[in-house]
Order: sequence, then structure tokens, then C-alpha cells
Amino acid sequence: MSGDWKSPHWRPSYGAMRFIIALLMATLTAAPALAAPVCAERDDAAPALARLQDAMAEGRFIAYQPTDLKVWDGNPVQASEVSIRRDLETLRPWFDGLITYGAHSGAERIPAIAKDLGYRAVVMGVWDPEDDVELANALAAWKQHPDIVVGVSLGNEMVLSGRANWREMERTVENFRTKAPGLPLSVTEPFAQFLDGAEAAPLLARLDFLAVNVHPVFEKWFADAPPFNWADFVKQVTSRLAAERFCGPILVKETGVPTAPEAAGFTPEKQKQFYGELARQMPPSRNLAFAYFSAFDAPWRVYDESAVAGHHPEEAHWGLFKEDRTPKPVMKELPKLD
Repeated sequence: MSGDWKSPHWRPSYGAMRFIIALLMATLTAAPALAAPVCAERDDAAPALARLQDAMAEGRFIAYQPTDLKVWDGNPVQASEVSIRRDLETLRPWFDGLITYGAHSGAERIPAIAKDLGYRAVVMGVWDPEDDVELANALAAWKQHPDIVVGVSLGNEMVLSGRANWREMERTVENFRTKAPGLPLSVTEPFAQFLDGAEAAPLLARLDFLAVNVHPVFEKWFADAPPFNWADFVKQVTSRLAAERFCGPILVKETGVPTAPEAAGFTPEKQKQFYGELARQMPPSRNLAFAYFSAFDAPWRVYDESAVAGHHPEEAHWGLFKEDRTPKPVMKELPKLD
């Protein structure tokens, strides 16, 4: 680990302390407190959920989309099995858990290739929960590889994007569960969607684990705050989710810092500092862990109409590796798995 990250004797400056207080107040007052969350208890999903929790506590997850899989004008490019294998061979020394985004265009092959390369867990994403083919692909991957497919996340930011509401997502989860009663299920939204109001509560009570996105870079204070506060924000948000909204395992699916453009305040050094600090403040456990986001740069996302409205060049640079699979500085500090 780099020596400029927080030591055990670190003390915040006055400016940093103001940020800490502001963050704590934000997490405490952003939404009305609710009663303790209702816990889902499904014996049929318990074995797979235990494998997921083992991977959270003992392994290391990364959010992964194949470097071959690009989307142009809403049309995905098929990812080859050869390219996926090269991607996963690149990641394997540091990671043994994957979180994917879709079960289409070649991505449905990920569990089989990951198993062959010695990965221990895959949380499969389903990009469009209304796509019967994609749902069938996810089910088939689980049935063929139940020892490595430890969960499915139905959709990515469906409520935030307006593609579905909470009641619709609740029906989506229940319908899919009838086809896969032993498979742990989740949905993915930014943390604020779960914390703001009570509309999400019925759905949360039906999930086996929670896949959540927590991005400090989107907060107004990010640019002027030190790395301690970036990581502390993730810790405070997940602590509140656990206390007020969800009592099962929480896996932070997305959190990170892009490495460019520098003019916007994003650099490889800041990415390295963020992950070093987050690893210090949030050691993995069976109930809480974070995934590194994301595996590879994706330059095509700058032109992706389905991304955040407006021009966002940073969307190309979330990777811990460049698109050509060369590592960024953060990887020099991340120890390899045994």
C-alpha cells in the first residue's frame, strides 16, 4: 500500500473534519428513519447464498463487462469466447469473483469460462428483465454451473432510469424466483433510491442480497475532499442501508474513481488512493463487501446514448485496466490472491 494513505495515527484537518461532519449529517438526515428492515428467509436459497457470503468474506469481486461487448446505437456487439477468456485470464491473479451486467451477446458464457479459470463466484446480471431470452440464458448458466453462479441481479438502475417502478421490479423478482427458487436474487440501484422514502421497502423484503451502487465522485464535495472522506462516505451509506433498509448481505456493485479526464479532477493516482483507503475502512465480511469497478476501460461508453445524459468523457475511464488489458497504477498496490 502507498505510504500517503491514512496511517493509524491520521487526524483530519479542520477542512477535512468539516467534510466528515457534513457527510455524517447527510447520511443521518437525507431520509426519514424507518423501523428495522424485514429479513427475507428462504431456506431454498440458503446454500447458494452461503457461497456468495463466503466469496464476499474470503475473495475479491470485480464488476466486469467483456472488452468485446460494446453497444452502438442500442445494438450490442457480440463478444467472442476467446476475448472473454483473455479478459478473465488478465483479472484472475487479483480477483476470484465477478459481477456481470447482462446475459446476452456472449456474456452468458462468462460463468463457464470463469469456472474453467478457477473463479469461485459469479453474480450474473440481467440487463433487461423483460427479455425472455436473456432470462433463459441466466437460468441456463445457473443450472449448468450452480457451484459458481451464486446470484442474479435483475436489471441495473431500472428505477433510476425510469425503465421500471418499484412495484414492477417486485413482480419481476417474484416471477423469476418461481423459475429459480434456489437462486439468490437482487436488484441494483444507486443507494439514494433505496434510502429515499419507503417505496422500495416491499421489494427489499423480497431480496436475498442487495447489490448497490455508491459513487462518491457524483457528490458535490468530492473534488475538495481527501481520500479518507471518499471511502468514509461509502462506509456510512452502507451502514445506514444495513441499519434501516436491508438486513441481508450487501455487496457494493459499483464504487470507484475514473482515471480521466484530469481536467475534471480524475487521475490514476486518485483511483489508487480511493481503493487503498476503502480497503482499509471496509474490510470484507459475510455481510458487507465491495466490488472493484470496473475491470476495463470502455471508450465506447462516451457515445452510449443509454448512459447519463450529456457529455461524460469520464465514462470511458472507470477501468482498473485499460481497454487493451494493460494495468493501471492501482494494480501495483493491490496484492494478488493466494
